[in-house]
Amino acid sequence: MSYLDYNLGAVPTGWRKVLYINWALVFLLIAISSIGFLMLYSIAGGQLDTWAGPQIKRFGAGMLGMFIIAFVPIGFWRNMSVVGYVLSVLLLVAVELVGTVGMGAQRWIELGPVRFQPSELMKIALVLLLAAYYDWLDVRKVSRPLWVAIPVVLILIPTVLVLKQPNLGNAILLLATGGAVMMVAGVSFWYFGTVIALVVALVFAVLESKGTDWQLIEDYQFKRIDTFLDPEADPLGAGYNIMQAKIALGSGGWSGKGFMQGTQSQLNFLPEKHTDFIFNTLAEEFGFIGAFSLLCLYVLLIFFCFLSAMTNKDRFAGLMIYGIATAFFLLIAINMGMVMGLMPVVGLPLPLVSYGGSAMIILLAGFGLVQSAHIHRPR
Repeated sequence: MSYLDYNLGAVPTGWRKVLYINWALVFLLIAISSIGFLMLYSIAGGQLDTWAGPQIKRFGAGMLGMFIIAFVPIGFWRNMSVVGYVLSVLLLVAVELVGTVGMGAQRWIELGPVRFQPSELMKIALVLLLAAYYDWLDVRKVSRPLWVAIPVVLILIPTVLVLKQPNLGNAILLLATGGAVMMVAGVSFWYFGTVIALVVALVFAVLESKGTDWQLIEDYQFKRIDTFLDPEADPLGAGYNIMQAKIALGSGGWSGKGFMQGTQSQLNFLPEKHTDFIFNTLAEEFGFIGAFSLLCLYVLLIFFCFLSAMTNKDRFAGLMIYGIATAFFLLIAINMGMVMGLMPVVGLPLPLVSYGGSAMIILLAGFGLVQSAHIHRPR
């Protein structure tokens, strides 16, 4: 029994839960999101209503949702894992049938005034289901082929549906996050070695399929690969985005050009400056110091998540936190690699900083689950 349990016997359960909240996590979420508000305000030329204002409102709604989710016992979310997964799969199927097309892809679905990407919801639903599965499964069966095949199928179903939208970035994220949960659960590394070999073979097959009748990915995705390998081959066409992103990233120097003084973003040379490439705007205006400070906040946030997972004695809760933290880390890593020219552009935003409604709200809901696991952990 903890110190709080000894001294808060007369305090209502609700108030005790408030004291058990991981407040360091809350403050980090606010700090990182505030950097996003600041950059969205700058990118809009000092206009609050363009991007920063709506983003602040969404953040407020997301934080409220996070606290509501946090106060619900973690056992409830475990019991709802199958429902959440099935609902997310049905929404992905609905996208295929009646989804809204935007920027050449059919990824969104409209429910009245709300427009969101079900693939964002699936990131959380998949982690919940896999955590519940390995919590239920006898640890001696974790690496047996039959019991390995089941989660593989559960991962592949949404991955294929997301890939058809097409949404390569989120498809990769689902595969990597699902694999990370399996690894932490104790699945033998031999399986992952096999998967790595298959991925290498798949990459080779994708490259060989270019221009054939059995081409495996879209033409624009091949163009992204070509641009990644040699962006200077077409600096005014396919390579324009990454060339401008690199200019913005490097021109900030040590301390940056100053708030609202970034030429690449203010003069609209930088594409998708409020979504995919917002990190480049930060680096241009605040330089290495600003960019590194944001990275430190991200590292601290992931550290506190992993610390919470390691100290949680509940297997489901621990696996769930690892999964959500891994998905968050992969979002950051892929976006950073993309905007620095280290990876092909796959269209993933920078979490909590880039402009976007469904991504932010669902991500905060994921952190609500992390808080629920932290609040209701065995003591």
